[in-house]
Amino acid sequence: MEILFILKAALLGIVEGLTEFLPVSSTGHLVIFGEIIKFNNGVRQEFIDMFNMVIQLGAILSVIVIYWDKIWNTIKTFIPNVNICGNSTYKESGLHFWSIIALACIPGAALVLPFDDWVEKNLFNSRVVALTLVLGGIAMIVFEKKYRDLKNNRTNSIFEVTYKQALIIGIFQCLSIVPGMSRSASTIIGAWVAGLSTVAAAEFSFFLAIPVMFGMTTIKLFGIGGLTALTTSELLALGTAFLVAFIVAIIVIDKFIGYLKKNSMKPFAIYRFCFAIVVLISGFFNII
Repeated sequence: MEILFILKAALLGIVEGLTEFLPVSSTGHLVIFGEIIKFNNGVRQEFIDMFNMVIQLGAILSVIVIYWDKIWNTIKTFIPNVNICGNSTYKESGLHFWSIIALACIPGAALVLPFDDWVEKNLFNSRVVALTLVLGGIAMIVFEKKYRDLKNNRTNSIFEVTYKQALIIGIFQCLSIVPGMSRSASTIIGAWVAGLSTVAAAEFSFFLAIPVMFGMTTIKLFGIGGLTALTTSELLALGTAFLVAFIVAIIVIDKFIGYLKKNSMKPFAIYRFCFAIVVLISGFFNII
């Protein structure tokens, strides 16, 4: 039984790695597939909630590996230099970049911290998730058509993002508090509106996920009493899914960025419509 439990966890790790950075709602996929393979049977709900959050951090760590050179550069240049003429390299410093990321986190944190429990209790149902998947898909099509091909004033690098753009993206990220919307979809749409190119929008979404998921994972771990509160089986399942999500996400990020350089996001929107039907059927048969 323990081996089967770990194998199921590994399968969910694959699902997480495949969906975390795509605008299709990784949480929705984890819930659906978790119910299909009966991962929740005989497992306390507190562990399931924590498990779904922690393995997302595994996927997020792939960003650190893939973009390590850029991250290391922000660390080396974290403190801006000031020369004898009083000129500063602040805008080229790591401090500036991470302050931009921090600013984008603020709106979401202000909304999630007081309302997360209420949302989980009142909005996490098949009807809301299906509706949000559809509305999010429509928004992706509409906003991409309006903003993607604009050539003027496009920001093509995440290191050129301004405070105003970061705040806009952060406000759009708040949409992801509604189950089914997808943090990736919300931030990419917000980045389009703010003036980022599609590739820059996706990469900024990746970097923004680092502090967001570290914060949410810490909250969930404290909520369950930390890793020491887990059984041996739970630890093995969590560690396996974490590692699998990490490995799969490394592959997905590279392929996703390559895809975005030449292709539209419309297929992901269409997939959301199809997945919404799956969610509704699952709700009708009391799977979720």
